[in-house]
Order: sequence, then C-alpha cells, then structure tokens
Amino acid sequence: MNLEELYQKIGGDYSRAIKVLRIEKLLDKHIRKLPANQIFAALDQAGKDMDATALFENAHAMKGITANLGLVHICDLASVISEEFRPGNPRTMSDDEVRRIIGDINTQFQNAVTAIAEYTSSQDS
Repeated sequence: MNLEELYQKIGGDYSRAIKVLRIEKLLDKHIRKLPANQIFAALDQAGKDMDATALFENAHAMKGITANLGLVHICDLASVISEEFRPGNPRTMSDDEVRRIIGDINTQFQNAVTAIAEYTSSQDS
C-alpha cells in the first residue's frame, strides 16, 4: 500500500495534505505519528466529563492536526465540537449529541489507526 492508497482507504484528502506539508516524506512521517497522538483520548475523556473548556481545547487542537493531515471527516467533526464549546457561543446540542459526534470521531480515528498500521507494515517490510 502506498500513501495515496492509505488516504483513499481512510477517506482522507491526499492532495490537501500534500499542499500543506509539501513533501510526501513529511506527510509519511506525520501520518505515522497519528496513532500515538493523545489528543483523541483527551477529547474522549472531556466528552465523558462534559468539560466545556477541555472539549473546546482538544477539539480545536484536533481540528488543526487533522486539517494539516487532510483527514477531512475527522476535521469536520472536530470543528462541530470546537464551535459548540467555543467560549461565548451558546450551546445548541444536547450532551448525547456531543457524545455521539465524539463517538464518530473515535470510530474514524480507530479506522485510520488500523489502516496506518497496515500501511506502515507494508512499507517497513
């Protein structure tokens, strides 16, 4: 599997990621680091606690990371959470809706982690 095939498998936008990082070697380096990124676990915990500050901060950070990597679906979902908990914005979603979106983020993240593991093993062998 090559990097473009990985992006097809995880529903990412390879061309968008290359526009940001400019070099495939950098994209490869950063996509391999994604599974170890603790921001996903932090967002999940913030959702369990319904900690508005942590939800905003973690979703906002996740939005930036995933935007740079061209992971548009995760980025879009993180943006929804970020805007829901942006200081000064009124809440419009129920706690259950927020948790459902975080669950969707986790599902997409786990799918990406699995595909990245396949990708790295195919590249490293």
